[in-house]
Amino acid sequence: MNRTIHTDEHRAFIELVRAFVDKEIAPHHERWEQDGIVDREVWRAAGRAGLLGFFVDPRYGGAGVTDRRFNAVLTEELARAGASGPAFGLHNDIIGPYLTDLTNDEQRQRWLPGFCSGELITAIAMSEPGAGSDLQGIATTAVRDGDHYVLNGQKTFISNGILSDLVIVVARTDPAAGHRGISLLVVERGMAGFERGRNLDKIGQKAQDTAELFFSDVRVPAANLLGEEGRGFAYLMRNLPYERLSIAVAALAGAERVFEQTVAYCKERHAFGAPIGSFQHNRFVLAELATELRIGRVFVDRCLVDAELTAQTAAMAKWWCTELQQRTVDRCLQLHGGYGYMREYPVARAYLDARVQTIYGGTTEIMKEVVGRSLGL
Repeated sequence: MNRTIHTDEHRAFIELVRAFVDKEIAPHHERWEQDGIVDREVWRAAGRAGLLGFFVDPRYGGAGVTDRRFNAVLTEELARAGASGPAFGLHNDIIGPYLTDLTNDEQRQRWLPGFCSGELITAIAMSEPGAGSDLQGIATTAVRDGDHYVLNGQKTFISNGILSDLVIVVARTDPAAGHRGISLLVVERGMAGFERGRNLDKIGQKAQDTAELFFSDVRVPAANLLGEEGRGFAYLMRNLPYERLSIAVAALAGAERVFEQTVAYCKERHAFGAPIGSFQHNRFVLAELATELRIGRVFVDRCLVDAELTAQTAAMAKWWCTELQQRTVDRCLQLHGGYGYMREYPVARAYLDARVQTIYGGTTEIMKEVVGRSLGL
């Protein structure tokens, strides 16, 4: 499919990212999966290549490029390579807007140069053992004490949890104010009382460190408050649509890659004296997937160029594309037969890596709730 949303600059960036993946990621990813974490050096290499914080003002080390199609290119190429370890999309697409839109000049000078160079790896800590999709249910508290907040609580399922140097923590600064009592604080590596738990043992995305975080009387300077106190929930709601679009972009690109690999496999693999793709049932399965993937591509590309992305549209994209990815990898694995169950085949790893897509960033059920409410129901 000829994608009309790309200019020559985007196509040049695609080649840059592919060269980076081939040199800096592909040779190491299998080892990272065994280790459960990527090397910090790949983050610094990404910084040198201009892949981190390219949307940041040049005064702080970025390139000032705010076209989200560039973000999508990076996300797509990592997904196509099956490179689930380096969480550059989390860093750029999800955390980046908090550090550019909510910070004051002093905070920008402190954090953004390292954000762009890869010296400061970031995470955002929302989910708790008792609160996942329901952000209003968080129990972590931050009590003002002079020039500091005293932070107490626990977070879980935190991507970049082990590597992170800056963690945006969602906490209650006013327990009696409901969602208006939620604020965002930046916790930095080495702060007393900030501890990391185990690197969680996931079924997929093995190279991506995901951890539990613990905060015990952590004294966070008031200068590390993002935006205004009590407006954290509003900030989260404002940024969630772009987080969900980023997940949709990754899901669709990953599904397209598995589909391409499966079509090639079905042409090469023979059974009963003929390529398995020549059997009517298999042709029909692939025809259905090709059609659904084309529909998804048109929708997501439209989302990437629309001037305003609504919460409802982002929710549609997120649930549709992640569920499509599940269907695609499941059917493609089936077409691989017994080989599809072997981790040496990309489809097997894709099957495991894709499963979380319908969960994080808001479950499919929550996405449908968002869409349903937008209909006045």
